[in-house]
Amino acid sequence: MADRRIGVDVGGTFTDVVLSLEDELVTAKVPSTADQSEGVITGIEKACKEAGIAPETVDEFSHAMTVSVNALLEDDGARTALVTTDGFRDVLEIGRQARPSLYDLDAEKPTPLVPRRRRFEVSERATPDGIEEPVDDDEVREIAEAIRETGAESVAVSLVHAYAHPENETRVADVLRSELDVPVSASHEVLAEFREYERTSTTAVDAYVRPAIDRYLSNLTERARDLGVPQPRIMQANGGITDAETVRRNAVTTVLSGPAAGVVGASSMAAGDAGNAADDTGGNGNATDGDDATTPTGDEREGLVTFDMGGTSSDVSLVRDGAAERTTEAEINDRPIRTPMVDVETVGAGGGSIAWVDAGGALRIGPRSAGSDPGPACYGNGGTEPTVTDANLVLGYIGSSTSLGGELSLDVAAAHDALAGLADEAGLDSALAAARGVYRVANANMTRAIRSVTVERGYDPRRFGLVAFGGAGPMHAVSIADGLDIDRVIVPRASGVLSAYGLLAADEKRDAVRTYQRPLEAVDPDDVDDVYADLSETLLEEVSDREAATVQCAADLRYAGQSFELTVDIDRPFDAETAGERFAAAHESAYGYRVDEPVELVNCRVTATIPRSAPSVEHAGGGGEPTETREAVFDDGVYETTVYDRNALPTDGRIAGASIIEGAESTIVIPPGWTVGVRPDGALIAEVNEQ
Repeated sequence: MADRRIGVDVGGTFTDVVLSLEDELVTAKVPSTADQSEGVITGIEKACKEAGIAPETVDEFSHAMTVSVNALLEDDGARTALVTTDGFRDVLEIGRQARPSLYDLDAEKPTPLVPRRRRFEVSERATPDGIEEPVDDDEVREIAEAIRETGAESVAVSLVHAYAHPENETRVADVLRSELDVPVSASHEVLAEFREYERTSTTAVDAYVRPAIDRYLSNLTERARDLGVPQPRIMQANGGITDAETVRRNAVTTVLSGPAAGVVGASSMAAGDAGNAADDTGGNGNATDGDDATTPTGDEREGLVTFDMGGTSSDVSLVRDGAAERTTEAEINDRPIRTPMVDVETVGAGGGSIAWVDAGGALRIGPRSAGSDPGPACYGNGGTEPTVTDANLVLGYIGSSTSLGGELSLDVAAAHDALAGLADEAGLDSALAAARGVYRVANANMTRAIRSVTVERGYDPRRFGLVAFGGAGPMHAVSIADGLDIDRVIVPRASGVLSAYGLLAADEKRDAVRTYQRPLEAVDPDDVDDVYADLSETLLEEVSDREAATVQCAADLRYAGQSFELTVDIDRPFDAETAGERFAAAHESAYGYRVDEPVELVNCRVTATIPRSAPSVEHAGGGGEPTETREAVFDDGVYETTVYDRNALPTDGRIAGASIIEGAESTIVIPPGWTVGVRPDGALIAEVNEQ
C-alpha cells in the first residue's frame, strides 16, 4: 500500500482532507468553493503544509465530490437529447403509475430531464428473444443532424429490450458518436436491466451529468498535475473507488459518492465496536469510578447505525455483518436511479440548515441551508438567518472562543440576534428558548431518519451502536441515541472529516448486472453460470489488478407476480434450491413472512473487489485535564460543563457528563447520565451510565 495517501471529500459547506502518514493522520478543513477543484487543491496544500511534506511526495489521491448530485438537485446539468425506439418517446414523462401524493389534485410530476423537443425516435425493434427490425444507419445520421441543431451537449440512447439484445442500440450509439462531438450514454452500458422507465431514466441521468463530471475531472486532474500529486481516484456511490477515466464513462455512479465514503469510513473505524466497550476503556479521577455500563455483547448487537451530520444535510445508513447496506433503487430530486449504491437516508438538517416558522406557527429546520457563504449568522460573514450551528453556540455546546476547522472564529452576538428574531416569530420568550427548540427539532428530524433505516425495516435500534461523524454529528449523536434507547455511541478519530478518511479505507470496486428472467425451477444452471462468467470476465478486464480481485455473485429474486425483487448472494456453480431458500429467508426477514409460491430469477449481479487496507491510527493522549468550564443547556437544565481537548485525553480514562470534548474538526457533547472513554486508536466510546 502507498505510504502517503490523501483523501479529499467535498461537502456543501466545507471540503475535508485526511492525509495518512504511517501511523499518523493529518486532517484539514477549508471552505468549499464554487469550482470545487479550487477548494480541493487548497485543502491538499493545507494538509501537506501541516504535515511538513511536499505535495509531490504524496503517493495516492482519492476523492469524493458533489458535482453530479448538485447538477440533479439544482437542475443544472447538460442540455441532453434522448434517442429511443419508435413509439416510446414519452417514457420519461409517463413514468410509473405510482402517485406519491394520491389525494393531491394539484400534485405535479417532476419535469423530465429531457424535454419532448429533444426526444427522438428511431425505427427499430427488439424483443427479449432477439432483433426483429435492424437499425438504418442513414436514419440515425438524420437524427444526429437534428440533435446537432438543438444544441444538445450530451445524448442518451435507450432502446426497447436493449438489456437483452443490445445490437441495435450499439449501432445507434456508434453512429451518433461518429457524427456528434458530444458524449453518448447507451443504456446497455449504463444499466443492462429490464424496466424501460428506470433504465431510460438512469441513462438520461448519466448523460445529464457527464459533461459536468468531465469538465470537473479535467480541471482537477490538471490542477493536481501542476501541484505534483497523482491523478485522483474517485469514490463511487457503491462504496468503492475507481479511476477517473471509468467515472467519465459512467458518471451516474458518482451520485452520493460523499455519503458513501462516510459510511465506508465509519464501518472501517468502528470495526469490532459491536462488542462491549469495557474491553476498550477504563476509569480515572476525572469521572465516575464505578462498574462499566452494561451493553449488549458483540454476538447480541446486530450492527451499527452510521450518522453523518454535515453543514447542509444529515445522512443515515446501516452496517450489518461488517458491510454497508447497499441498494439498487434510489431517487434524487424525484428521478429514479438504478445503480448499486450504499443505502443512505438523507434529511435536510445540517449545521447550516436554516430554522424557520411555518404558516401554522410550528418551528421547522431546513431544507434551505446557509451554506459556506454567507454561512450561519455566527460565522460573521453577513448571514442573518438562524441555523442549527447558531443554536449550538447559544446553548453552550460550542464555545465563544472555538474556531471551526481551526481557522473560523465565531460571533456569539450575531447568533443571539438571529435566534432572538426567530423567537419573536415563533412566540418564544428568548433566544435561548429558540435555540432549545431548534436543537430538538433538528434531533427529531434525524431520529426519524434513523427509524426509517431500522424500525421501518424490522430492526430494533436498541440492538445497534451509533457511529457519529461529520462536523456536527457528534454534537447531536448522544442526545439522539438517548431518545432511541441506543446505549453506545462511537465517535471515531477524525470524525469531523470521516468521509475523507473513508476514501483511504475504500476498496476498489466494480459492478455489473444483466437481466436473466426465468422461473427458478426452469433455470438451466449452466446458462446462469455462463452469464456470471461473462459478467465476471468483463469486470476483471476493467480492474487495475485482476489477480488481486475477488468476485462476488448475487441475484435479484421475487415471488411470481411480485413487482419488486430482493437481492441475495449466490454461490457458483449455481444451485436453484439454495438460491430459493436464501430468497425466502431474506423475504421473511424483510417482510415477516414467506409463502409457498414459485420464485423467479430476474437479474444476475457481479461485484469485483480489490481490497485496500485502511490507514492505521494510534492515539498518544496526554494528561486529560479540563481546558475550561462553561455553562451549557441540557434537557433537564443548565449545567456547569467541563470542557476537554480531545487530543489530550488518555486511553485509560472515562469522563462523566455533563461534558464537552473539543477536537479540531468536531465537538462531542456528553449529556448528564453518560460517560465516555478513549480507545487506543483515538475513537471515543460513549455509554449510558447505569449508576
